[in-house]
Amino acid sequence: MIFRQLFDQESSTYTYLIADPATKTAILVDPVLNQVERDLKLLEELGLNLRYCLETHIHADHITGTAKLREVKGCLGVVPDHAQANCADRHIKDGETLQLDGIAIEAIATPGHTDSHMAYRVNNDRILTGDALLIRGCGRTDFQSGDAGTLFDSVTQRLFTLPDNTLVYPAHDYRGHTVSTIGEEKRWNSRFAERDRDQFIEFMANLGLPMPTKIMEAVPANERCGRIASPDTTNIISIDFSSTK
Repeated sequence: MIFRQLFDQESSTYTYLIADPATKTAILVDPVLNQVERDLKLLEELGLNLRYCLETHIHADHITGTAKLREVKGCLGVVPDHAQANCADRHIKDGETLQLDGIAIEAIATPGHTDSHMAYRVNNDRILTGDALLIRGCGRTDFQSGDAGTLFDSVTQRLFTLPDNTLVYPAHDYRGHTVSTIGEEKRWNSRFAERDRDQFIEFMANLGLPMPTKIMEAVPANERCGRIASPDTTNIISIDFSSTK
């Protein structure tokens, strides 16, 4: 399996490139619009055919690259079941498997950060946790129908029940971490290890974080799979990423 972790510094977002080396088919998880040129260049260098763009959730801090990648590569856009994105080619349900030739990607519903969040278990040895579980942290729960109690249940009952050696790859990191394991997070993630459900709910209610700076732009755009509407017209702004140099 080809597996690459790619980083967008502006939003601290990880995009994941997964590909079957035998068939050269690929998937991008949580692509970022500002990094489409980078992703296209890597696909070209590795000789890969992009089949899917897959989202863990409707993001509030960056605009997805799905629309542009779908336009350039003809791939399919896949979002979690119940996500408000009618533009998607497919909504994936809890327990469904997205088969990328020899690679199995299992959807695991992990709501709480948003009401339609998925984690993706790849070939049973690693999990892309989105914003549900970060390395020594978790996503916030104070917008997009988030719910702290639901997130606590998702992490402790759905993710922490996976084998301890399962590799954890989050959608974001703000401290330079790249990978963890389920066993590490069960032991050292203080948001869960040091709190019961009620304490977690109280803690999350008092984070006092500012709203993401791009939320008013990003959420509507991501509900259109990354197509950006001009503020004064219904036209779509075209961003040229045809060059991959």
